[in-house]
Amino acid sequence: MKTGIVLEGGAMRGMFTAGLLDVFMEKGIRFDGAVGVSAGATFGCNLKSHQIGRTLRYNKKYCRDKRYASMESLIRTGDIFNARFDYYEIPFVLDPFDIETFRKDPMEFWVVATNMDTGEPVYRKCEYGDERDIEWLRGSASMPVLSNAVYCNGECLTGAGPEKAQGTFAEKYRTVTADGMAFSDGGTSDSVPVRFFEDLGYERIVVVCTQAQGYRKKKNGIMPFLKYRLRDYPELTEALARRHLMYNDTMDYLDKCMKEKQDRILVIRPEKALGISRIVHDPAEIQRVYDYGRAEGIRRAEQVRTFLEG
Repeated sequence: MKTGIVLEGGAMRGMFTAGLLDVFMEKGIRFDGAVGVSAGATFGCNLKSHQIGRTLRYNKKYCRDKRYASMESLIRTGDIFNARFDYYEIPFVLDPFDIETFRKDPMEFWVVATNMDTGEPVYRKCEYGDERDIEWLRGSASMPVLSNAVYCNGECLTGAGPEKAQGTFAEKYRTVTADGMAFSDGGTSDSVPVRFFEDLGYERIVVVCTQAQGYRKKKNGIMPFLKYRLRDYPELTEALARRHLMYNDTMDYLDKCMKEKQDRILVIRPEKALGISRIVHDPAEIQRVYDYGRAEGIRRAEQVRTFLEG
């Protein structure tokens, strides 16, 4: 029985996920695979490296540092979350990511990014833990307009378009070489890739959402501005324009799964809105949402274990 966990993004809402995952690691709850989007990827990678508490530690320590996330960083570098500091100085120098453990752990770890030329999701299996994977993590979490495009190399799986939506896995996803392709936030094209994991053959899937039950996205109110700023990427702007439809369809699918696939899909989400901004400079706020995730992890741990064991 192949087990997996799907991790939604949502910037600092991801601290809910971090608290939940730390509890799972402490209690020895393991998965055969994980797929993360945006913050779900950048925080979730610590599940494969077995680094309990790392996400909380570096976010609290550096949240007030202008190099971490600030308008100054956006003006100076083009990235509101500073690429050099966040993705290289922190994981390689200041709070080292355990690359060796990441490589040795057998769990598959996937990230989702959006191809800026096609507007389609791209799924990358990360196996190295070094800069080759770091760039895919950065691409997955790079918000359009607030971040620079990320150019990644290597082989990946990319969506073959809606006309293949009812086809086999081989038809839906084709292998490509990503040299020269520009990527941004995976949440634009596949915010909660549960169906991707089903296609990969995962039979019992835990889905971690960072929005409360019943949440639905509204149409983006700044699309004229986005179309102007991203005028070189018309397919990406189309994906952004229909993002709320994609997201809401996935939420409807999860609601259906909770009724019809209870033995195959388990959804965990906060009981109420987390009420945290995308960028946070208050360590207490980060701790609050992390603690919420921990409490939910403790409450649901045995249910998750029983679900995975079937």
